[in-house]
Amino acid sequence: MRVRATAAGAALLLAALTACSSGGDKADSAAKPKPAASKPAASVDCSDESLSQADWMKHCADKAGTGGDGTEGMATGLKFGESYTWPDGLKVTVVDAKVFTDYDAEAYESAEPGKTDFRVKLKLENTGQAPADLGKLSTIVEGATNGGEAASSSFERGSEPLEGRLAPGVSATKTDDNVLETKYGRKVLVRVQRASDDFSLEFPEFTGQIAG
Repeated sequence: MRVRATAAGAALLLAALTACSSGGDKADSAAKPKPAASKPAASVDCSDESLSQADWMKHCADKAGTGGDGTEGMATGLKFGESYTWPDGLKVTVVDAKVFTDYDAEAYESAEPGKTDFRVKLKLENTGQAPADLGKLSTIVEGATNGGEAASSSFERGSEPLEGRLAPGVSATKTDDNVLETKYGRKVLVRVQRASDDFSLEFPEFTGQIAG
């Protein structure tokens, strides 16, 4: 009988110690603060024309030459807002195309029936090592629904033509004015051409809608 009583007592003591130890672990676990969840990095739109040069260099410079927006190596099938970078680091983005109505009467500008006047906005960024001649850039704009080609134009107010040189690390917004017959709709394809002795250069194509 004494042996049984001793064995039973030992069993009870072991159970009590185990429960105490378990409770202590739970208390310690509850007392330890949980690590704060890391905040996701803020998203930066590298095609935003209001983005400062400092922010662009911080968030976007490492994407230069790759499209930076999932368009690496693509010269066709691009949409407005996407970008293309030539081998020398000059990056072009067709930001948008909008109907133009801010005519200058003194320059004899006015709307013509059956035609849509519109302005294409382009953002150029020189991510290379040498100045880029923007005067070597030009566009061809075509209707993307049922054909048609836009005629080049130039409206006075707000015009920023493709001209001048762009220094390394600098970005600029330029404009290109066009007129398209209304029968061809408002979906257009903008091809950005670049004069060069390198005949292997590709001319990126961007598709989008004329807004307004």
